[in-house]
Amino acid sequence: MKKIRQAVTFGEIMLRLKSPNFERLFQSPALEATFGGGEANVAASLSMFGIPARFVSVLPDNDIGDACIGELRRFGVDTGAVLRKSGRLGIYFLETGSNQRASNVIYDREGSLISQVKTSDINWREVFTGTDWFHITGITPSLSQSAADASLEAVKIANEMGLTVSCDLNFRAKLWKYGKAAPEVMRELFKYVHVGIANEEDCQKSLGIKSDESVTKGELCTDAYKKLGNQVMAEFPNLKYIAITLRESKSANINNWAACLNDGKNFYLSKKYELTDIVDRVGGGDSFGAGLIYGLSAYDEPQKALEFAVAASCLKHTIQGDINRVKVGEVEKLMGGDGSGRVQR
Repeated sequence: MKKIRQAVTFGEIMLRLKSPNFERLFQSPALEATFGGGEANVAASLSMFGIPARFVSVLPDNDIGDACIGELRRFGVDTGAVLRKSGRLGIYFLETGSNQRASNVIYDREGSLISQVKTSDINWREVFTGTDWFHITGITPSLSQSAADASLEAVKIANEMGLTVSCDLNFRAKLWKYGKAAPEVMRELFKYVHVGIANEEDCQKSLGIKSDESVTKGELCTDAYKKLGNQVMAEFPNLKYIAITLRESKSANINNWAACLNDGKNFYLSKKYELTDIVDRVGGGDSFGAGLIYGLSAYDEPQKALEFAVAASCLKHTIQGDINRVKVGEVEKLMGGDGSGRVQR
């Protein structure tokens, strides 16, 4: 794929309120306040990789919205297409798990401004001018019918204008509450996607695609994931690639992490990383998505693009917050086999 002049992402960025360290929520009277959200995380990560990125959303016209804009700009993200209105910013509360206690996310985002966005609010042809890539996730269409309509309009216009469209399915059971099942919405939207990103649950819950073989535990079963990828490619001939992440979760702190990539003809499998002492896994999928977008534009070999995406996401697990604060050189160093963690002097 050609080099990207600019990428656009569309979705919700939220206020993230996290309990300190590994405490239970409200165990102590303190919460760490930052910002994060799938599409915003991808935009920030792409900017860190040197790809100009524009984020499209709706934020409150108040001090909280100002702080959010400031955070995105700190990473070099273009926020000129962000709409400002009277209303609220979505919130999520995060309790980080440890060992056998799982992490927990509680959403407080009902009625947020992005859920009220209308197709008439955004001039997509203007937004997409001078850009090559559009990225969206299955989170935005899950928020409301109007957000789903805006998402579908965006991918249609992106196709008309010749952009490459990527979509991370990102199924969230807690969000699909407005009367539509995920496959009703996502199967239509996915007809306009060229690069799909998912895990095995996403394929089943968002697209309604069932695998004959069990892949639900994220175990590295090559044949099962190859067959699942082939099923997705067959049902959506518009796709050029489908990437599926493979997480073997041994505990909240210890995971094995890998991914595969399928183009309908070839099947690529990445190196597997053992992640121990995980610092923060939230945003891990977003870091993979950004890494894959960068890799497909920077390297001629799909295998190398996949390895970059997995290595980038591996590093994200070491970083607090939603955003992957790493540069290309750091990712390529890990790709090259240097994962010793030795002090750089």
